Amino acid sequence: WYENFISFVFFALSVVLVVVAIVFVVGSFFSLLAKAKHEVAELAKGRLVIRKLGDDYKETKSEILETVLDKKEYKNYTKEQKKTAKKDKPENKVFVINFKGDIHASQVEGLREEVSAVLAAAKVNDEIVVRIDSPGGVVNGYGFAAAQLERIRQAGLTLTICIDQVAASGGYMMSAVGHKIISAPFAIVGSIGVIGQVPNIHDLLEKNGINVEMHTSGEFKRTLTTMGKNTEEGREKFKQDLENIHELFKKHILAYRPSLDMQKVGTGEYWFGKDALELGLVDKIQTYDDYIIEHLNNNLDVYQVEFVIKKEKGFLKSKLAMIKKTMTNFLYARKII
Repeated sequence: WYENFISFVFFALSVVLVVVAIVFVVGSFFSLLAKAKHEVAELAKGRLVIRKLGDDYKETKSEILETVLDKKEYKNYTKEQKKTAKKDKPENKVFVINFKGDIHASQVEGLREEVSAVLAAAKVNDEIVVRIDSPGGVVNGYGFAAAQLERIRQAGLTLTICIDQVAASGGYMMSAVGHKIISAPFAIVGSIGVIGQVPNIHDLLEKNGINVEMHTSGEFKRTLTTMGKNTEEGREKFKQDLENIHELFKKHILAYRPSLDMQKVGTGEYWFGKDALELGLVDKIQTYDDYIIEHLNNNLDVYQVEFVIKKEKGFLKSKLAMIKKTMTNFLYARKII
């Protein structure tokens, strides 16, 4: 009786797992159809926020100097500041865009809006600083994000990338587009490689007498599956796809940084900023803050451009969205850079 009960429990759990998987497969199919409409609706809720940087920094600096300097020294400082203010300001401006990426590169829609706004306002001598913080993610998402930064180069503007914490894999794919890459000393840089994974529960289903049929038109319409029986041919094709993506990734990097030794840096490894400088992955060791302060001290106007999307309220709704993304990754083989 006990053994029959245990077998029944395992069988019931297997059935539940299959039903849940099928529900999410069907749900994800229809969600793809609605995705474009949803993104348009989300963008409609967004707005551009442009903020001039530096005022807070200058006020803080003035307050500190007023405290630490004697009256005569501080008076001389304020006179010098007034003289500087009267001088003609440089014509060129600096625009800052922040990109904090996740595995889905979900910020790319906001990046589109920010790049479009900058291109509408910037002039040839202006500089665009993009601060990237991302460990990488899906190939199509980060490829599209890199294409947005390419628009800046195509417009003839100077593109500078700042990395304070991490720009690895897809994050480095974006960074490589810059004319200049600045990294903090211990920022994580590189990881020029590709991974792909998909769970498979075929043996568990078969053990419990559950058969899942999958029919395709096209030899490699599906290579690896979650519930079907995977073949050596499918595995080889999946690996071949990864190699093809890796080659495209390396060619993309070399198009912007042709002096790199790709045999050395294209292994999927990552490096910290100082080592990345020696390898040629970055051009300078400096934090974003110091780089911007240099511009402010040179009397340049610095503007931060951000596309802000109004977030949907509700804890349950946000958690359901997170579970849906997780299950989508579970059910489909994803190529991650």
